Amino acid sequence: MQDKIQKVVIVGGGTAGWMTASLLAKTLGKTLEISLVESDKIGIIGVGEATIPPIINFNSAIGINEKAFIKATQGTIKLGIEFNNWHRNGDSYMHAFGKIGKKLPFCDFNHFWLRAQQDKRGNANASSTIDTSSFWDFSLNYQAAKQHKFAPINNIPNTNLPGIAHAYHFDAGLYAKFLRKHATNLGVKRIEGTITKVNQHTDSGFINSLSLENDTNIAGDLFIDCSGLAALLIEKTLSTGYEDYSHWLPCDRAIAVPCEKVEPIEPYTRSTAHNFGWQWRIPLQHRTGNGLVYSSKHMSDDEAKELLLNNLDGKALAEPRVIPFKTGRRRKQWHNNVIAIGLSSGFFEPLESTNIHLIQTAAIRLMKFFPHNGIKQIEVDEFNAQSKVELEGIRDFIILHYKLNNRGDSEFWRACQRMDIPESLVTKIELFKKTGKVFCKPDDLFTEIAWQQVMIGQGNIPEDYHPLVDTLSIEQRTDLMASLKTLINRTVEKLPSHDEFLQSL
Repeated sequence: MQDKIQKVVIVGGGTAGWMTASLLAKTLGKTLEISLVESDKIGIIGVGEATIPPIINFNSAIGINEKAFIKATQGTIKLGIEFNNWHRNGDSYMHAFGKIGKKLPFCDFNHFWLRAQQDKRGNANASSTIDTSSFWDFSLNYQAAKQHKFAPINNIPNTNLPGIAHAYHFDAGLYAKFLRKHATNLGVKRIEGTITKVNQHTDSGFINSLSLENDTNIAGDLFIDCSGLAALLIEKTLSTGYEDYSHWLPCDRAIAVPCEKVEPIEPYTRSTAHNFGWQWRIPLQHRTGNGLVYSSKHMSDDEAKELLLNNLDGKALAEPRVIPFKTGRRRKQWHNNVIAIGLSSGFFEPLESTNIHLIQTAAIRLMKFFPHNGIKQIEVDEFNAQSKVELEGIRDFIILHYKLNNRGDSEFWRACQRMDIPESLVTKIELFKKTGKVFCKPDDLFTEIAWQQVMIGQGNIPEDYHPLVDTLSIEQRTDLMASLKTLINRTVEKLPSHDEFLQSL
């Protein structure tokens, strides 16, 4: 049995390394010696500039002040992701954070919305003629986002209805620098250097130490691989294998470039579908982050560069950078005494801003499973099982966007419509289509409301609704919908602009 875990060595800085280091130092810093090895010669991917609401709790847990964080990272507020041209060219919808409508016992709000739309048309079977855009009339986040408004409110005033849920856009490079200072202040030892050799135990295969180019040896009991796509420890050394998702998610390259900012600064991310992929737009205080995710089978790097540069809102501030990737996951996130966190553990295209979130959840899972008196295989197996379930749930949600497209303008999108998908996703799509119901597991990242928005936004309109809806008269249903809409509109009217909020910081 391995001895008690006392020395933790993190390989790689960037967002993954310094988020992990900060959490470990904040929670176990008094009992562990934590070192992080990184080299200034090695750049970071640094395109993950959009997040989702759970990052607020993570930052709070490691002791980060929101105002200081936003200022240091040139951050802005994110209220959701707008999807343009994903259903058909010219269509638009939003995956808005937060709640939609009112939470009702046994029956989600979307059933009341569906019945209300049918009431307007006097036809209970008129789901195919519904104006789906009206669903977002009942989203406080959506209405605030599209009107460029924001203030941190927990509830709609004078009600028990939830307020605004937010996340951030930020400069990932500045976030890593901010976290580096934070973690070192908590006691993490930063070691500058390039790793030249990984030294393993002859019998067990466990890693004993790392050799640096200056002949320094860094010994450890537990190693965290945050080396990004290089996967230096988990793959190049331990050969854990990779489960490829590219038969479901056909894009395999991204090209990124910042451009001048455009005012007002929108408090949401934009995702715009093109013929062979999609483009992101992430507004920061000092610039706008842009990128194109595409399939190299359908578009060359030069064509992608031209398409991206022709669709910027402002002047490009750098040369576009090409990033090859393979969507999927390591077959083992934890193997021997190595745990992979960040891009070393797998990769999802940034369609739903999940990669930084997966750093966060992996670091939290590490804390929950942190080995004490040696590494126990039963603990490793459970860690890997939970990681697999989490990643497959996110995988299905991202595939959903591609599968439900109704574009006929390219073979790329038609192939996505035809492709076989995981049975777990088939069930979700069909259940929602037939009944308007969608069910998620307690630990799923994406809630029922998230699934409802993407499916409604991309044309998967339910054929039926929950019978509880008909326990209210048409007058009661009409009053409910009108009251909710009025409350949301009045709340948004009184909010300051997003720019005013940023200036107040």
